[in-house]
Amino acid sequence: MKHLFIILTLIFSTALFNSSNAQTVMQLDRMDCNGMKHDLFSDLDSGKAVVLFFWMPNCSSCPPPAKKILAMMNNLTNKYPGKVVGYSLPFNNSTNCVASKSWVSTNSLAPFIPYDSGAALVANYGGFGMPTVVLLGGKAANRRVLFSTLSFTTTDTTIMRDSMMALFTPKTSSIQELNHSNIKSVSIYPNPVTDIVNISIHLLEESNIKIDVLNITGKIVSTIYDEKSNFGMINKTYNTSSLIDGIYTIRINANGNITNTKINVNH
Repeated sequence: MKHLFIILTLIFSTALFNSSNAQTVMQLDRMDCNGMKHDLFSDLDSGKAVVLFFWMPNCSSCPPPAKKILAMMNNLTNKYPGKVVGYSLPFNNSTNCVASKSWVSTNSLAPFIPYDSGAALVANYGGFGMPTVVLLGGKAANRRVLFSTLSFTTTDTTIMRDSMMALFTPKTSSIQELNHSNIKSVSIYPNPVTDIVNISIHLLEESNIKIDVLNITGKIVSTIYDEKSNFGMINKTYNTSSLIDGIYTIRINANGNITNTKINVNH
């Protein structure tokens, strides 16, 4: 019990320490446990979505989410062949390739690609939860974290699916290139939206950001975000299930610069 407490304490401390790095995509360019070399940046630059699934040995709560994510990935692969890649990594550097391959095989998680030594990557994305799941997408300068969680729930597969479909079918996105000194672009997808809308803001400098949802009369019906943010990507999701069908405005205020984007809520 004492050893378990120490492990959990270290995991929790790591998550707190690394949470500020969670929006930076980290390269993975080495041999996997099957003897094949992969380049994560090349995968992203070719238009693929990359799922990173971090697990702990003897973690009974890790395989079920992996299987749900894999089922969603397989469904997308049927529609978008070769567009989805899954990497499976232990949260530490002490779990070897034999154990990693066994974990994937035993839990019937192919085509997740097994790796060892995932400590640096999991730290980069905010620390370890049971499990940690990260979804990456975008090319070159626009490589970004589309979704990440340290506490997986079933609805996360819907968010991940919608994020990947928006990546593969840009026509479902509303993207604005801005002249603001502090914002490069805003992307809102899907649009129309049936449940979850994804909002991505590319900040060029530290800014005070407020994201509101306004109804057709201009009244604020929800505030999605109201914080000071560092430069880089801000990725937020909003569940529209509480809204009646109709046209709404996503209003983004960045240091006084206003960007308005219409969304069509159609449940």
